[in-house]
Amino acid sequence: MRVSTLLPLLFSALLGVVGVVKAENPIVQTIYTADPAPIVYNSRVYLFTGHDEDSSTTYTMKDWRLFSSADMVNWQDHGSPLSLATFSWANANAWAGQVITRNNKFYWYVPVRRTTGGMAIGVAVSDSITGPYRDAIGGPLVSNNEIDPTVFIDDNGQAYMYWGNPNLWYVRLNSDMISYSGGISQISLTTAGFGTRPGNAARPTTFEEAPWVYKRNGIYYLIYAANCCSEDIRYSTGTSATGPWTYRGVIMASAGASFTNHPGIIDFAGNSYFFYHNGALTGGGGYTRSVSVERFVYGSNNFIPTIGMTTSGAPQVGTLNPYVRQEAETIAWSSGVETEVCSEGGMAVSFINNGDYIKVKGVAFGSGANSFTARVSSAASGGKIEVRLGSSTGSLVGTCAVPGTGGWQTWTTVTCSVSGATGTQDLFLGFTGSGTGSLFNFNWWQFGGGAVQTTTSRTTTPSSPITTTTTTTRPPVTTPSNPGSCAGQWGQCGGQEWTGPKCCAIGTCTFSNDWYSQCL
Repeated sequence: MRVSTLLPLLFSALLGVVGVVKAENPIVQTIYTADPAPIVYNSRVYLFTGHDEDSSTTYTMKDWRLFSSADMVNWQDHGSPLSLATFSWANANAWAGQVITRNNKFYWYVPVRRTTGGMAIGVAVSDSITGPYRDAIGGPLVSNNEIDPTVFIDDNGQAYMYWGNPNLWYVRLNSDMISYSGGISQISLTTAGFGTRPGNAARPTTFEEAPWVYKRNGIYYLIYAANCCSEDIRYSTGTSATGPWTYRGVIMASAGASFTNHPGIIDFAGNSYFFYHNGALTGGGGYTRSVSVERFVYGSNNFIPTIGMTTSGAPQVGTLNPYVRQEAETIAWSSGVETEVCSEGGMAVSFINNGDYIKVKGVAFGSGANSFTARVSSAASGGKIEVRLGSSTGSLVGTCAVPGTGGWQTWTTVTCSVSGATGTQDLFLGFTGSGTGSLFNFNWWQFGGGAVQTTTSRTTTPSSPITTTTTTTRPPVTTPSNPGSCAGQWGQCGGQEWTGPKCCAIGTCTFSNDWYSQCL
């Protein structure tokens, strides 16, 4: 997907302005994302999302995606740690899920369509938040056409999983997080607890789907998508994890091109954040959605205020240090580019065309940088990286030439001089080159020369390589270190146009997506 602008009519209406608005919402521009599920871990926000395929005309969703940020504006793409292929008993509908941590492990609860028909909720597990995740039990955790799981662990250690549309259900999870005790309980949807839906005797309350449960200051919050369609977001509060619930009102009104919405709320770095999705990217709509975020403040009575959709998003927390290695796929805003699996680990920016750019917000250059280094590759003739400040046409402080390297995953390091990069600035990396089509790929970057900055944001490469679904026409190609013999663990072992080894020295060759098989 190549996205360069926001859908203008949506946000002109939302913000009461005309013309181009400075934007950092939606969070991700390289793909369509939906159903946000944020979690705070090790002083970083990890955002798990669904993935709407390009040009979808229904809920065509084959995998889940992961992004993370230390500052709420620059988001690192971690690819796809989980897909339908993980569950041998499922074949479609990688819908809204949530990750929670316990027992030094990470548990991902997701709804999928069973090969025998009907929706069910499965659970995947990993030793690392970035994955890869594996099927924890080899079958559904609950299966009765269930969707939209959310998981909450109470102060006494009791864990709950809630889900449902049109009804709302829960179970008490055991401490292993992959089984439950007792039966499945139904929450009574009363008008006192969930408000009144006018004109629908069969559905008298506003509850529709997408529950999100948490506890704050002794109050239990149940956030949910209401009415249909279009959906808005409402909430209720309770005195226990199972109620009784009291209806509190609307958090976010329906707006824009998406007729669904899905909430997620966290506290991070002393602030509160509300995640949701809309159809705000070019080509966006009910089946091509995008995740956004807003900062908010609870009222003195611990009520949640009404929150509007914006293009500005949440303000930055701290600054970003340019004098340590930063992943190129850590982006505040992008135009044109995509991402793909990188043979050196993690992800890389790819499908870079002439005129594309990425923005990194709040970069703390301090007394000044004197060099810029980038890790790049190109199966074409390469191009240039223009280092600019303030905007995509701002002050040009350096230009790095990118050569052809003989392959999209054949990497080299280039360095160029920089002058005039001082203070804290928004960094724009613009890409230029002759001809049409992809110019080069971009793995990471780092500035040199300035004093090391005190910062809250440092991106890292995931400890375990992960796989992703490529939505465009050129497959990722990984050249194994041992051509002609079996690929090592995490190496590629098959896929469209693959001519390398078809066996694995470690692990087994596992189908990941339409283009790609990997030794896992």
